Amino acid sequence: MNKAPGAPVDEKEAIERERLAELCLIKAKKTLKRYMPRNIQGTILMTFTIVSFTLLLLLGVVLYTLFARRMRTSSIEATEQLMEQSVVNLEDYLESMRRISDAMYYDVIKSSDISKDSIDNEMKLIYKAHKDNLVSFSLFKQDGSLVSASPIAEVKSNLYVPSQQWFNTALSKDEDLHFSTPHVENLFLDPGYGYSWVVSLSRAVDLIENNELTKGVLLVDMNYSTIKEMMERINQDSTGQYVYLTNTSGNIIYHPKQMQINYEIMNENNINEAHYSDGMHEEVFRGEKRQVIVKSISYTGWKLIAVLPDSAYSIDISNLRFVVILLVASALLIMIFINRIISSRISRPLNLLNNSIKNMENGDMYPEDIYVGGTQEVEHLGRTLRHSIERINQLMDDIVIKQEEKRKSEMDALQSQINPHFLYNTLDSIVWMIEGGHNKDAVFMVTQLASLFRISLSRGKNIITIEQEIRHAENYMNIQKVRYKNGFGVVFDVDEEVKKYATIKLIIQPILENAIYYGVGDMDPDDGGEIRIHAWYEPYNSGNDTEVSIGTVKHDDSALRDESGISEGDIYIEVMDNGYGMPPEVCENLLNEDNDTKNVVPKHGSGVGLVNVHNRIRLRFGEQYGLFAESEPDEGTRITIHIPAILFNEDNQKLLESGHYRTLSNKKR
Repeated sequence: MNKAPGAPVDEKEAIERERLAELCLIKAKKTLKRYMPRNIQGTILMTFTIVSFTLLLLLGVVLYTLFARRMRTSSIEATEQLMEQSVVNLEDYLESMRRISDAMYYDVIKSSDISKDSIDNEMKLIYKAHKDNLVSFSLFKQDGSLVSASPIAEVKSNLYVPSQQWFNTALSKDEDLHFSTPHVENLFLDPGYGYSWVVSLSRAVDLIENNELTKGVLLVDMNYSTIKEMMERINQDSTGQYVYLTNTSGNIIYHPKQMQINYEIMNENNINEAHYSDGMHEEVFRGEKRQVIVKSISYTGWKLIAVLPDSAYSIDISNLRFVVILLVASALLIMIFINRIISSRISRPLNLLNNSIKNMENGDMYPEDIYVGGTQEVEHLGRTLRHSIERINQLMDDIVIKQEEKRKSEMDALQSQINPHFLYNTLDSIVWMIEGGHNKDAVFMVTQLASLFRISLSRGKNIITIEQEIRHAENYMNIQKVRYKNGFGVVFDVDEEVKKYATIKLIIQPILENAIYYGVGDMDPDDGGEIRIHAWYEPYNSGNDTEVSIGTVKHDDSALRDESGISEGDIYIEVMDNGYGMPPEVCENLLNEDNDTKNVVPKHGSGVGLVNVHNRIRLRFGEQYGLFAESEPDEGTRITIHIPAILFNEDNQKLLESGHYRTLSNKKR
């Protein structure tokens, strides 16, 4: 089946869009993961903050909606109350005008014959009684002739009254009151040439003339300013809403923006709104949504119309929005502060416990350093961990003690079975000296051998002074020099200050033994073979961070110092020879028990090798101490012993013999 020509392109585009979508998703996940908090306090704080923000945002929206709705409702209710009061005031005013008209008609006109009786005085009296609200008061016959008027009695000459709308409307509908729209009074001549805005109230009346019944029109020109003042008081609010007055047909009687309407600057929906029933209506006029409240005026059919555009609420809504945002923001800040305190109180015990575990990872396993506190769960974890560490430390101490006992037993066995070949050769040399008459040399050899055995035994003690250890080394080298017929030289360079400090016994002699067997023992005497022993003391406060060469690596001495407070500094004992040396790969594995056999020099001699010495020092004093070796072929070998400077006394000897020095040192550090 053949594909459409555009199918491959569409398929490629779809695949490309999917690929881009996957890349965007992966990037978004990476970005989210990058900014997500990694610790428990940050996680709790962010979670609480997001939940608080969401709840406060919802609360703010609900409050804003409720308050905005209530504000609109309150504004509409206030406008309705104002309109009701205004309707009452207008009706009272119009009712008073109606009573004036009724009083003139029923009390004066109906009881008078206009052909014989004058009603001028009565009309003047009524006018004077209500002149604040009246502009003129007049009575016309059916033919338009003036019967009586107050206060002006002369009709304009060019005015034909029967052509006036108010006149014809009144005659066409008997017994009805008719109110006109505002206009300038134009019936009578005014000596002051004033212009008075009036609203005319006209009605048809029955006249008696020559005892005959005829028709007439009673006209009451009300002062428009009274109505205007009432409406202006209603429209004092400048928020955008306004109230205007129309007649039944929608013609405007009063509008607060009458001038703009007259000049067509603005339009009003007065024609349609005048036909609305009483109540509230919603409409959209000129693209703006607004509410319209309509109230009818009794006796007249006038409509009092209030317009409330949505823009009228904008200022109040903006203020409300600002207040709600301010409240939500303030509440959010308070919640963040509270959340921070809560998250800190929740996470602090866990962080402290976590720091304790980190210290455990660094090797500081001390029960008293494990935090115990916080909630019941965290406190239980802390106590359990503390008990576990106490048990582990106890087991480790037991292992150290057992190892020490094992090492001691091995040493005792080795010392009790010291190399028979070495002893045989030494005794054979003594016999040879006696037979040769070298009695003094024989005595010297016996003395050196006795001293060697005396220090080796040391009454069963493993801790001796460095002075004794150096003497033991001197005894050993004196015997070996005789055996090797002074084929090499020996130099002891030992600081006097070093001799007062404590050390593990038999740590120099195995190194010397290796220096002889693998270094200078087989050299020709003319080659000048030499073994040099150098011992010195390095105090902590010397300010001299001596670099000690460890194998082929340089180590800063300050990093190896013991901070326990028991040790006063460091002791370094170097055993150097200028013998054959060894390759770097052999030197690197010299102190490794699990080394490859092809890189190891076969061990012989006393059997107490370098690894044994190295392990005993580290087991006794700590991992930062021990042996450090470096060597180059045909250049020689240097072995450095590094131990803490601990004064030799009875208390320190007991502490070191017990094997607890390392534990105490680690705790204090």
